[in-house]
Amino acid sequence: MASGKATLGSGIHAPGGRRAEGVKKRSRLGVSLRKHWQLYLLVIPPLLYLIIFKYIPMAGAQIAFKNYNVVKGIWGSEWIGMTHFIRFFELPNFWMYIQNTLGISLFNLLINFPAPIILALALNEVRNGWFRKTVQMVTYAPYFISTVVMVSILIVSLNPNFGVVNHLLNLLGFQSVNFMGIPKLFKSLYVFSDTWQLTGYSAIIYIAALAGINPDLYEAAKVDGATRWRKIWHIDLPGIMPITVVLLILNVGNMMKIGFEKIFLMQNPLNVMTSEVISTYVYKVGLIGANFSFSAAVGLFNSIINLILLLLVNYMARRLAKTSLW
Repeated sequence: MASGKATLGSGIHAPGGRRAEGVKKRSRLGVSLRKHWQLYLLVIPPLLYLIIFKYIPMAGAQIAFKNYNVVKGIWGSEWIGMTHFIRFFELPNFWMYIQNTLGISLFNLLINFPAPIILALALNEVRNGWFRKTVQMVTYAPYFISTVVMVSILIVSLNPNFGVVNHLLNLLGFQSVNFMGIPKLFKSLYVFSDTWQLTGYSAIIYIAALAGINPDLYEAAKVDGATRWRKIWHIDLPGIMPITVVLLILNVGNMMKIGFEKIFLMQNPLNVMTSEVISTYVYKVGLIGANFSFSAAVGLFNSIINLILLLLVNYMARRLAKTSLW
Protein backbone atom coordinates (compact mmCIF):
# COMPACT_ATOMS: atom_id res chain seq x y z
CA MET A 1 0.00 0.00 0.00
CA ALA A 2 2.81 2.35 0.86
CA SER A 3 4.47 1.75 -2.45
CA GLY A 4 1.13 2.12 -4.19
CA LYS A 5 0.52 5.44 -2.45
CA ALA A 6 4.00 6.60 -3.35
CA THR A 7 3.41 5.68 -6.96
CA LEU A 8 0.05 7.37 -6.93
CA GLY A 9 1.53 10.42 -5.26
CA SER A 10 4.34 10.65 -7.78
CA GLY A 11 1.81 10.31 -10.58
CA ILE A 12 -0.24 13.17 -9.12
CA HIS A 13 2.68 15.50 -8.61
CA ALA A 14 4.56 14.69 -11.85
CA PRO A 15 2.41 16.89 -14.14
CA GLY A 16 2.71 19.73 -11.68
CA GLY A 17 6.49 19.29 -11.62
CA ARG A 18 6.63 19.43 -15.40
CA ARG A 19 4.49 22.56 -15.42
CA ALA A 20 6.78 24.16 -12.84
CA GLU A 21 9.80 23.28 -14.91
CA GLY A 22 8.17 24.79 -18.01
CA VAL A 23 7.40 27.98 -16.09
CA LYS A 24 11.03 28.19 -14.96
CA LYS A 25 12.29 27.78 -18.54
CA ARG A 26 9.95 30.50 -19.80
CA SER A 27 11.03 32.71 -16.92
CA ARG A 28 14.71 32.19 -17.77
CA LEU A 29 13.97 32.94 -21.43
CA GLY A 30 12.18 36.14 -20.44
CA VAL A 31 15.10 37.24 -18.28
CA SER A 32 17.53 36.48 -21.11
CA LEU A 33 15.42 38.46 -23.59
CA ARG A 34 15.26 41.50 -21.28
CA LYS A 35 18.96 41.29 -20.46
CA HIS A 36 20.31 40.70 -23.97
CA TRP A 37 17.59 42.24 -26.14
CA GLN A 38 20.18 44.05 -28.28
CA LEU A 39 21.73 40.73 -29.35
CA TYR A 40 18.35 39.21 -30.17
CA LEU A 41 17.51 42.33 -32.17
CA LEU A 42 20.66 41.86 -34.24
CA VAL A 43 19.62 38.28 -35.01
CA ILE A 44 16.25 39.30 -36.47
CA PRO A 45 17.43 40.81 -39.85
CA PRO A 46 19.58 37.81 -40.94
CA LEU A 47 16.86 35.45 -39.71
CA LEU A 48 14.25 37.27 -41.79
CA TYR A 49 16.62 37.24 -44.76
CA LEU A 50 17.01 33.46 -44.52
CA ILE A 51 13.27 32.88 -44.17
CA ILE A 52 12.20 35.25 -46.97
CA PHE A 53 14.93 34.62 -49.54
CA LYS A 54 16.02 31.05 -48.73
CA TYR A 55 13.26 29.00 -47.11
CA ILE A 56 10.07 30.42 -48.65
CA PRO A 57 11.43 30.12 -52.24
CA MET A 58 11.99 26.39 -51.58
CA ALA A 59 8.28 25.92 -52.27
CA GLY A 60 8.96 26.94 -55.86
CA ALA A 61 11.28 23.94 -56.33
CA GLN A 62 8.20 21.85 -57.04
CA ILE A 63 8.10 23.23 -60.60
CA ALA A 64 10.94 20.77 -61.29
CA PHE A 65 8.27 18.06 -61.07
CA LYS A 66 5.62 19.98 -63.01
CA ASN A 67 4.97 21.20 -66.52
CA TYR A 68 5.07 24.80 -65.38
CA ASN A 69 2.64 27.18 -67.01
CA VAL A 70 2.94 30.91 -66.27
CA VAL A 71 -0.84 31.40 -66.56
CA LYS A 72 -1.74 28.52 -64.22
CA GLY A 73 1.03 29.33 -61.75
CA ILE A 74 3.12 27.00 -59.62
CA TRP A 75 0.21 25.33 -57.82
CA GLY A 76 -2.03 24.98 -60.84
CA SER A 77 0.53 23.50 -63.25
CA GLU A 78 0.33 19.84 -64.24
CA TRP A 79 2.37 17.36 -62.16
CA ILE A 80 4.64 15.21 -64.39
CA GLY A 81 7.03 13.68 -61.82
CA MET A 82 10.60 12.87 -62.83
CA THR A 83 10.17 13.65 -66.54
CA HIS A 84 12.52 16.65 -66.56
CA PHE A 85 15.20 14.77 -64.62
CA ILE A 86 15.06 11.84 -67.04
CA ARG A 87 15.26 14.27 -69.95
CA PHE A 88 18.37 15.85 -68.45
CA PHE A 89 20.03 12.46 -67.84
CA GLU A 90 19.36 11.45 -71.46
CA LEU A 91 20.95 14.56 -72.96
CA PRO A 92 23.81 13.75 -75.39
CA ASN A 93 26.05 16.23 -73.53
CA PHE A 94 25.02 15.19 -69.99
CA TRP A 95 28.37 13.66 -69.10
CA MET A 96 30.20 16.58 -70.67
CA TYR A 97 28.44 19.01 -68.31
CA ILE A 98 29.19 16.77 -65.30
CA GLN A 99 32.80 16.26 -66.35
CA ASN A 100 33.41 19.97 -66.94
CA THR A 101 31.78 20.97 -63.65
CA LEU A 102 33.64 18.41 -61.55
CA GLY A 103 36.89 18.89 -63.47
CA ILE A 104 37.01 22.65 -62.90
CA SER A 105 35.86 22.29 -59.28
CA LEU A 106 38.42 19.61 -58.37
CA PHE A 107 41.25 21.48 -60.08
CA ASN A 108 40.18 24.67 -58.34
CA LEU A 109 40.06 22.89 -54.96
CA LEU A 110 43.45 21.25 -55.52
CA ILE A 111 45.18 24.56 -56.33
CA ASN A 112 43.23 27.25 -54.49
CA PHE A 113 42.49 25.51 -51.21
CA PRO A 114 46.13 25.05 -50.08
CA ALA A 115 47.33 28.34 -51.65
CA PRO A 116 45.93 30.62 -48.86
CA ILE A 117 47.31 28.25 -46.21
CA ILE A 118 50.79 28.41 -47.73
CA LEU A 119 50.61 32.21 -47.98
CA ALA A 120 49.43 32.54 -44.37
CA LEU A 121 52.21 30.25 -43.09
CA ALA A 122 54.79 32.20 -45.09
CA LEU A 123 53.56 35.58 -43.84
CA ASN A 124 53.55 34.25 -40.28
CA GLU A 125 57.29 33.60 -40.58
CA VAL A 126 58.11 37.08 -41.91
CA ARG A 127 59.61 39.28 -39.22
CA ASN A 128 60.02 42.45 -41.30
CA GLY A 129 56.80 44.40 -40.62
CA TRP A 130 57.05 46.66 -43.67
CA PHE A 131 57.62 43.77 -46.07
CA ARG A 132 54.79 41.76 -44.51
CA LYS A 133 52.28 44.61 -44.80
CA THR A 134 53.33 45.27 -48.40
CA VAL A 135 52.83 41.61 -49.37
CA GLN A 136 49.45 41.56 -47.63
CA MET A 137 48.28 44.67 -49.45
CA VAL A 138 49.49 43.42 -52.85
CA THR A 139 47.81 40.02 -52.40
CA TYR A 140 44.56 41.38 -50.92
CA ALA A 141 43.98 44.06 -53.56
CA PRO A 142 42.89 41.81 -56.48
CA TYR A 143 39.96 40.50 -54.44
CA PHE A 144 38.22 43.87 -54.74
CA ILE A 145 38.30 43.80 -58.54
CA SER A 146 34.88 42.90 -59.91
CA THR A 147 34.48 39.71 -61.92
CA VAL A 148 33.63 41.64 -65.09
CA VAL A 149 36.78 43.76 -64.83
CA MET A 150 38.83 40.69 -63.93
CA VAL A 151 37.71 38.78 -67.04
CA SER A 152 38.21 41.90 -69.18
CA ILE A 153 41.82 42.16 -67.95
CA LEU A 154 42.30 38.49 -68.73
CA ILE A 155 40.88 38.75 -72.26
CA VAL A 156 42.83 41.90 -73.14
CA SER A 157 46.11 40.57 -71.69
CA LEU A 158 45.81 37.29 -73.61
CA ASN A 159 44.57 38.77 -76.89
CA PRO A 160 46.56 37.23 -79.78
CA ASN A 161 46.83 40.56 -81.62
CA PHE A 162 47.62 43.20 -78.99
CA GLY A 163 47.82 41.33 -75.66
CA VAL A 164 50.85 41.95 -73.47
CA VAL A 165 51.46 38.20 -73.01
CA ASN A 166 51.67 37.57 -76.75
CA HIS A 167 53.89 40.64 -77.20
CA LEU A 168 56.34 39.06 -74.74
CA LEU A 169 56.13 35.75 -76.61
CA ASN A 170 56.86 37.52 -79.90
CA LEU A 171 59.87 39.25 -78.38
CA LEU A 172 61.17 35.85 -77.32
CA GLY A 173 60.72 34.51 -80.84
CA PHE A 174 57.50 32.55 -80.35
CA GLN A 175 54.26 32.74 -82.33
CA SER A 176 51.16 34.40 -80.87
CA VAL A 177 48.77 32.07 -79.06
CA ASN A 178 45.00 32.48 -78.80
CA PHE A 179 44.83 31.38 -75.16
CA MET A 180 41.09 31.99 -74.78
CA GLY A 181 40.37 29.93 -77.89
CA ILE A 182 42.21 26.75 -76.83
CA PRO A 183 39.73 24.45 -75.00
CA LYS A 184 42.43 22.63 -73.01
CA LEU A 185 43.65 25.89 -71.46
CA PHE A 186 40.28 27.04 -70.15
CA LYS A 187 40.49 25.25 -66.78
CA SER A 188 44.00 26.52 -66.12
CA LEU A 189 43.07 30.10 -67.02
CA TYR A 190 40.01 29.96 -64.77
CA VAL A 191 41.77 28.39 -61.80
CA PHE A 192 45.03 30.38 -61.83
CA SER A 193 43.22 33.68 -62.34
CA ASP A 194 41.25 32.75 -59.21
CA THR A 195 44.56 32.05 -57.46
CA TRP A 196 45.76 35.57 -58.24
CA GLN A 197 42.48 37.19 -57.25
CA LEU A 198 41.39 35.24 -54.16
CA THR A 199 44.47 33.81 -52.41
CA GLY A 200 45.38 36.91 -50.44
CA TYR A 201 41.88 37.54 -49.14
CA SER A 202 41.28 33.88 -48.34
CA ALA A 203 44.47 33.81 -46.27
CA ILE A 204 43.03 36.29 -43.76
CA ILE A 205 41.17 33.65 -41.77
CA TYR A 206 44.29 31.46 -41.52
CA ILE A 207 46.41 34.43 -40.44
CA ALA A 208 43.84 35.15 -37.72
CA ALA A 209 43.97 31.49 -36.62
CA LEU A 210 47.77 31.58 -36.47
CA ALA A 211 47.63 34.75 -34.37
CA GLY A 212 45.55 32.85 -31.80
CA ILE A 213 48.17 30.15 -31.19
CA ASN A 214 49.71 30.27 -27.71
CA PRO A 215 53.16 32.01 -27.92
CA ASP A 216 54.44 29.70 -25.17
CA LEU A 217 54.44 26.87 -27.70
CA TYR A 218 56.90 28.76 -29.89
CA GLU A 219 59.08 29.55 -26.87
CA ALA A 220 59.14 25.91 -25.86
CA ALA A 221 60.01 24.86 -29.41
CA LYS A 222 62.81 27.43 -29.50
CA VAL A 223 64.24 26.10 -26.25
CA ASP A 224 64.13 22.58 -27.68
CA GLY A 225 66.07 23.76 -30.74
CA ALA A 226 63.26 23.24 -33.26
CA THR A 227 63.80 24.64 -36.75
CA ARG A 228 61.24 26.82 -38.54
CA TRP A 229 60.01 23.85 -40.53
CA ARG A 230 59.48 21.88 -37.30
CA LYS A 231 57.55 24.79 -35.79
CA ILE A 232 55.33 24.98 -38.84
CA TRP A 233 54.73 21.22 -38.86
CA HIS A 234 54.18 20.69 -35.14
CA ILE A 235 52.65 24.03 -34.04
CA ASP A 236 51.24 26.07 -36.93
CA LEU A 237 49.53 23.29 -38.89
CA PRO A 238 47.86 21.67 -35.84
CA GLY A 239 46.81 25.15 -34.69
CA ILE A 240 44.91 25.90 -37.90
CA MET A 241 43.71 22.35 -38.52
CA PRO A 242 40.16 22.82 -37.09
CA ILE A 243 39.39 25.86 -39.26
CA THR A 244 41.07 24.16 -42.24
CA VAL A 245 38.80 21.13 -41.92
CA VAL A 246 35.66 23.28 -41.63
CA LEU A 247 36.59 25.32 -44.72
CA LEU A 248 37.41 22.13 -46.63
CA ILE A 249 33.96 20.76 -45.83
CA LEU A 250 32.31 23.97 -47.05
CA ASN A 251 34.41 24.00 -50.22
CA VAL A 252 33.59 20.40 -51.08
CA GLY A 253 29.91 21.10 -50.35
CA ASN A 254 29.98 23.77 -53.07
CA MET A 255 31.88 21.78 -55.69
CA MET A 256 28.95 21.54 -58.09
CA LYS A 257 28.12 25.21 -57.55
CA ILE A 258 31.05 26.50 -59.57
CA GLY A 259 30.90 30.25 -60.17
CA PHE A 260 28.54 31.06 -63.04
CA GLU A 261 29.44 34.66 -63.79
CA LYS A 262 33.15 34.25 -64.46
CA ILE A 263 32.77 31.08 -66.53
CA PHE A 264 29.99 32.62 -68.60
CA LEU A 265 32.08 35.73 -69.30
CA MET A 266 35.10 33.64 -70.29
CA GLN A 267 33.10 31.43 -72.65
CA ASN A 268 33.35 31.72 -76.42
CA PRO A 269 32.43 29.40 -79.32
CA LEU A 270 35.97 27.99 -79.41
CA ASN A 271 36.20 26.82 -75.78
CA VAL A 272 32.54 25.99 -75.06
CA MET A 273 33.23 22.23 -75.07
CA THR A 274 35.33 22.57 -71.92
CA SER A 275 33.70 25.65 -70.39
CA GLU A 276 30.03 24.65 -70.47
CA VAL A 277 29.10 23.69 -66.90
CA ILE A 278 25.76 22.97 -65.26
CA SER A 279 25.23 26.55 -64.02
CA THR A 280 25.76 28.08 -67.47
CA TYR A 281 23.56 25.42 -69.06
CA VAL A 282 20.76 26.17 -66.57
CA TYR A 283 21.01 29.88 -67.41
CA LYS A 284 20.81 29.28 -71.16
CA VAL A 285 17.93 26.80 -70.91
CA GLY A 286 16.00 28.46 -68.10
CA LEU A 287 16.27 32.20 -68.69
CA ILE A 288 17.18 32.48 -72.35
CA GLY A 289 15.11 29.48 -73.44
CA ALA A 290 12.29 30.17 -70.93
CA ASN A 291 12.18 26.48 -69.98
CA PHE A 292 11.71 27.07 -66.28
CA SER A 293 10.66 23.58 -65.17
CA PHE A 294 13.57 21.85 -66.90
CA SER A 295 16.14 24.33 -65.58
CA ALA A 296 14.66 23.99 -62.07
CA ALA A 297 15.10 20.21 -62.32
CA VAL A 298 18.73 20.60 -63.38
CA GLY A 299 19.38 23.09 -60.59
CA LEU A 300 17.71 20.83 -58.02
CA PHE A 301 19.85 17.90 -59.17
CA ASN A 302 22.92 20.09 -58.74
CA SER A 303 21.88 21.06 -55.20
CA ILE A 304 21.22 17.44 -54.20
CA ILE A 305 24.70 16.40 -55.32
CA ASN A 306 26.17 19.27 -53.29
CA LEU A 307 24.19 18.19 -50.23
CA ILE A 308 25.37 14.58 -50.57
CA LEU A 309 28.99 15.70 -50.88
CA LEU A 310 28.62 17.99 -47.86
CA LEU A 311 27.14 15.22 -45.67
CA LEU A 312 29.74 12.71 -46.81
CA VAL A 313 32.77 14.94 -46.21
CA ASN A 314 31.35 16.17 -42.89
CA TYR A 315 30.94 12.55 -41.75
CA MET A 316 34.48 11.65 -42.82
CA ALA A 317 35.92 14.74 -41.10
CA ARG A 318 34.08 13.90 -37.88
CA ARG A 319 35.44 10.35 -37.93
CA LEU A 320 39.01 11.13 -38.99
CA ALA A 321 39.81 14.66 -37.78
CA LYS A 322 37.29 14.87 -34.90
CA THR A 323 36.16 18.22 -36.36
CA SER A 324 32.97 18.87 -38.31
CA LEU A 325 30.18 21.34 -38.95
CA TRP A 326 27.75 19.36 -36.80
